[in-house]
Amino acid sequence: MFFRQPQQPDPDRELVSQAQKGDTRAFDALILKYGDKLYGLVYNMTSHKEDTHDLLQDIFARAYQSLGKFRGQSSFYTWIYQIAVNQTLNFLKKRKRRAGVSLDDPDSSAKDDPGLVDTAHAANPEQQSNLNELQKRLNEAMRSLSDSHRTVVTMFDIQGMPHGEIAKVLKISEGTVRSRLHYAHQQLQSFLQDCWEQRF
Repeated sequence: MFFRQPQQPDPDRELVSQAQKGDTRAFDALILKYGDKLYGLVYNMTSHKEDTHDLLQDIFARAYQSLGKFRGQSSFYTWIYQIAVNQTLNFLKKRKRRAGVSLDDPDSSAKDDPGLVDTAHAANPEQQSNLNELQKRLNEAMRSLSDSHRTVVTMFDIQGMPHGEIAKVLKISEGTVRSRLHYAHQQLQSFLQDCWEQRF
């Protein structure tokens, strides 16, 4: 006999409750808690600083306006990520733009990877040139993906979100998440392999 595990309480429940009652400081605390992660998500999907800042303002405004409709059926974290992903995907569709990951941009979430930073700092001119070339190819590879595939790569490979959480945010099954990741990884590998062969 199987028992469903009880849902974990939302650690943000008290702040959300206060914010729903009009406490702007509580809402500010929530934004402060998740702002950096949301910035990394949006920036890695758009690859554009100004667009990211504009989108974040829209996302925070939408979240604040919709806070009264939040019923706690998911965590606040999942709920605001849904808003961020939907707003960003709508923006990308509207602008018909392609996005990528900028590994050398100081505002990119990649800056928090100690291995990347250490490698960049330790690189001699030749190594730095190779790193720059790798970054360029990665950007191009990410831009070659569709919005839906780039989204799951951003959330899983860059943001480090588990399959289950991605599924909740995107409102798709975990199987679909895994399928999209598998396809995207194949596409990235193929693109980078072609670029490497063309170079040599």
